[in-house]
Amino acid sequence: MPPKTELLPALEEVLWSGYVGQGPQVAGFEDALAGVLGNRNVLTVNSGTSAIQLALRLAGVRGGSVVTTPMTCAATAMPVLAENARIIWADIDPSTGNIDPVDAERKIEPDTKVILAVHWGGQPCDMDALMHAGRRHGLPVIIDAAHALGAEWDGEPVGGPFADFTCFSLQAIKHITTIDGGILATRDPDDYRRGKLLRWYGIDREADQADARIEADIGEWGYKFHMNDVAATIGLAQLGHLDRVLAAHRANAAFYDDVLGARQPVPAAAKGAWWLYTLLLRDRWNREAFTGWMTMRGIRVSQVHARLDGHSCFREFRAGPLPGVDEFYERMCCIPVHWGLSREDRGRVATAVTGFCEAAG
Repeated sequence: MPPKTELLPALEEVLWSGYVGQGPQVAGFEDALAGVLGNRNVLTVNSGTSAIQLALRLAGVRGGSVVTTPMTCAATAMPVLAENARIIWADIDPSTGNIDPVDAERKIEPDTKVILAVHWGGQPCDMDALMHAGRRHGLPVIIDAAHALGAEWDGEPVGGPFADFTCFSLQAIKHITTIDGGILATRDPDDYRRGKLLRWYGIDREADQADARIEADIGEWGYKFHMNDVAATIGLAQLGHLDRVLAAHRANAAFYDDVLGARQPVPAAAKGAWWLYTLLLRDRWNREAFTGWMTMRGIRVSQVHARLDGHSCFREFRAGPLPGVDEFYERMCCIPVHWGLSREDRGRVATAVTGFCEAAG
């Protein structure tokens, strides 16, 4: 978080301004984000989940199917159900945790409306392969980039010119936070304009009205997804620290790479945000021993997310074997990589990991 002296005066001004809903702070935050993402088509919303649902609505998924990955947070797939669409699970690359573009294309069915991918841990998927798959079938590509604010593909920011829709989370534990909040970046200006209406019931809040409290005709129903000025004020203060936060995550990841020799294979075009640092252990039993070892040394490690195809609410959706998901989920475990780690902290983590590897043989 930014220093109190930086945040609290700005927050106090907004709280006492008489305007705490969506207003000038939201507009200012969106302008600042447009600069960071290299994209003018930026909408803030009240959560990353809302950003995904809004993208799905704009892509027209209702009554169709969505090809996506089960190796993610439930927040990626819940909006598919909310939009009355069917899930088709695609496999992942077991070395990265990211969706396999070849299998995603293989899973496309006649009623498929969109490919929904996730940048696992902030490491970009193979965007060239995904976009080519989408274009070959006339399908938009949505990216859940909840972990990936500040990541890059081919030298351009994630959220820039690649995917049709890119969704970010500004929830409490992300690189920067608005406490809760999200971002939707669109490629098409028409999607941006329509999304701007749909995030607030479908009401055109910029239309000239004789009575500001009486909305003009609403042509298409929408949601209560907008961000408020309190959240945006926090976001503006946070955004100034994004480069420092990303640099710390990347430095911690590079340290682990060097000390542990555990470099994660990522496409040459990718520059990760390193929200997670994922180790691949021998098998599930080895991982359970590793978790106990690290816990005994006061270091918390985690799988972070359960595979979604095991949850009861998703069990009706089947797509055959997923060997990449099986392998990754059996082996993966994440170690601390947070920007708040000191050099001593990360050294202690690396020493504990090395000690386990030596003891396990």
